[in-house]
Amino acid sequence: MTRAPDAPHPDLSAVPDAELLRLDHQVCFSLHAASRAFGGFYRQALKDLGLTYSQYLVMLVLWEDGPQPVKAIGRRLHLDSGTLSPLLKRLEAAGLVRRERSREDERSVLIELTHEGARLRDRALSVPRGVLAATGLSLDEVLGLQKVLGRLTNALGKTADAG
Repeated sequence: MTRAPDAPHPDLSAVPDAELLRLDHQVCFSLHAASRAFGGFYRQALKDLGLTYSQYLVMLVLWEDGPQPVKAIGRRLHLDSGTLSPLLKRLEAAGLVRRERSREDERSVLIELTHEGARLRDRALSVPRGVLAATGLSLDEVLGLQKVLGRLTNALGKTADAG
């Protein structure tokens, strides 16, 4: 059931039922297995930084975009505030971020890097280089994979939103 990226969509009615339910033909399982492998890699790669993968993602947003309201971080990472709030509290306890109520809107909490959080960026530069090396893929292959996964995420998000 695999096909070239530019090949036309297969007529699934032509695929035998026994083939449709094979585990190794499930895209979701391939993504799940890859996600678990990445999780294991990132646990090791981030250990020296003292970050979990989710904390690393928050730090990436802050390093890239600067101070952000919690809601903006949640939108960017596709995380709800119930997941994000405890994570931000742990980053604050570690001295990497500061949480401050917005002066304009008391309901909004602004997250900004501390000096220590900003300095951690230099040490984190080794992580993406290590990921690329660990994948065994070329930079072009990784960028192509990101593009395909972005299209997949958008398509499935639209399907979920419509349902």
